[in-house]
Amino acid sequence: MQYAQTRRLVASNSVTLDGYFTGVNGDFSWSKNDNDAEFNAFVADNAINGGQLLFGRITYELMASYWPTPLATKNDPIVAERMNSLPKGVFSKTLDKASWNNTKLVKGGLAAEIRKMKQEPGRDMAILGSGSIVAQLAQEGLIDEFQIVLTPVVLGQGRTMFDGIKKALNLKLTKTRTFGNGKVLLCYEPVA
Repeated sequence: MQYAQTRRLVASNSVTLDGYFTGVNGDFSWSKNDNDAEFNAFVADNAINGGQLLFGRITYELMASYWPTPLATKNDPIVAERMNSLPKGVFSKTLDKASWNNTKLVKGGLAAEIRKMKQEPGRDMAILGSGSIVAQLAQEGLIDEFQIVLTPVVLGQGRTMFDGIKKALNLKLTKTRTFGNGKVLLCYEPVA
C-alpha cells in the first residue's frame, strides 16, 4: 500500500540584522536586490522550483499590485512569470475576492485549512512575507522549514515575523549560504 506524502510548508522571509521583516508602516524598501548576480539567480531558482504560494492579506495586496505589471516583467521576468502562474492562496477575513491569477481566497480557519492542505496531493507550499500567519502557524507547529535571508541592514524598529508568539520555538540550523552582497540564507527546522 502506498501512503501519500505530506506536503511541506516553508516560511520564506528576508529579515534585517536587528530581526525585522518589515520596517515601520510596512516598509520593505530595505530588502531590494542590489544587482548581485548570484543572489538574483538564487531568487529566480526558488521561483522556478515553485509550489503553492500562501499569503496573508497585506502581503497578498502588495504582491498582487506589483507582479502582474509590465514593470515586474521588465525587471524580473522569470520571477514575474512564476509569481503570476503558480497557484496561490490568500488568508483573509476582510477581502471579498482575490483577483490575481490562480488565487484562492480562504476566509477563516487558518490552522485547520493548512492541516487539510498539507494532506492534499501536490507540491510543497511557501509563505512569503505574511508575518501574522507565520507567527500563528509556527505556534501551531505547522511550518516545516524557515528560510530566512539575513540582510545586512539595521532599521532600529519595525515588526518581526514572530510577533505574537506565546511560547519559545526551538529550531535547528540545517543549511547556510552566503552571497556576495552580504546577505546570508539561514534554513531552520523545528526541533521535535
